[in-house]
Amino acid sequence: MNHNNDTKQPKKTKPGIGSILLFLLVTVLTLYTVFHGQDLKQIRAAIAGLSLPCLLLSILLALFFVCMEGIMIWYLLGALSRRKSGLIRCISYSFIGFFYSGITPSATGGQPMQLYYMNKDKNTLSDSSVVLMTVAIIYKFVLAVIGILMLIFWFQPLWEHLKAYFGLFILGLSLNIILVVILLAVMAAPDYMKTIICQAEQLLVKLRILKPSVMREKKIDGFIEGYREAVHFLLMHKEKVSIVILLTFLQRCSIFLLTAIVYKGFSQSGTSFLTVLLLQAAVIIAVDMLPLPGAQGISELMYCRIFTGIFSANCLMPSLYVTRGITFYFLLIFSLLVVAGNQIYRSRRGRCA
Repeated sequence: MNHNNDTKQPKKTKPGIGSILLFLLVTVLTLYTVFHGQDLKQIRAAIAGLSLPCLLLSILLALFFVCMEGIMIWYLLGALSRRKSGLIRCISYSFIGFFYSGITPSATGGQPMQLYYMNKDKNTLSDSSVVLMTVAIIYKFVLAVIGILMLIFWFQPLWEHLKAYFGLFILGLSLNIILVVILLAVMAAPDYMKTIICQAEQLLVKLRILKPSVMREKKIDGFIEGYREAVHFLLMHKEKVSIVILLTFLQRCSIFLLTAIVYKGFSQSGTSFLTVLLLQAAVIIAVDMLPLPGAQGISELMYCRIFTGIFSANCLMPSLYVTRGITFYFLLIFSLLVVAGNQIYRSRRGRCA
């Protein structure tokens, strides 16, 4: 691997005021839509009736989901034999990535901030990039495989439950598959893909959709070079990558399982545990690639439509508040605390240096 630029600090990337305002706007609209016209006293009573062990287990599953990415970062950095960060620090990178992904459209802010903090901890830029790219590729790959298997082996129930949202599921799955194919193509034939990307960029410039940019060309070169290193890593560490694929599958299933736990926590019956789990998987696959901060709004809407009839009428909205509250808002607040704690730690360490 090329380590000529390992000492170069990545530019610190922070979400702009526009991204933060968009996140706040979508949050306000989502909360208004979700709570408008609801009997809040009835909802509070229903939530109070949720089994405490199920609530605690749901919270642990949500934390497990984010922590698992940190464990994989730690594991892959160790595979490179140049790891500078301990397990706890690697887990903090995962929460940092979750926070910045959650407040930026299409989750674009997460990886740059992870790279920044990993480099600050003296992990080389090339190693950090390869590890994060590998985790991202496998994350999308596993989600695409789960969606394909659902289509093959669970098509009829999926069609019956999703109804009008089946097209959105197909769109979300297709976008994931296309992204995985593009990433694999870049890894398999980086020079060929670079030519295609550059030609597409030139066409967009000619059509005046994009303006000429030397910086954009450098970013394309960096993108291709990063995946060139990633493919070398994947080929050299096949066994370790296989373990990461298994860990990613467990990570994905933990968030699907959470909704099924909430279903049991509200003492619901009539639908199998596996069906609830797979329906939550369908919701996540459908909205995963949508350019909204945290896929807010559409996630709640799709949840309500799909789980109508699965949860009883008086438990549907409480289950949404618990499920979405834990998997997004709770994790976002928890991640914010990690980010704040990390900043305090670094400022104190800087004063003591």
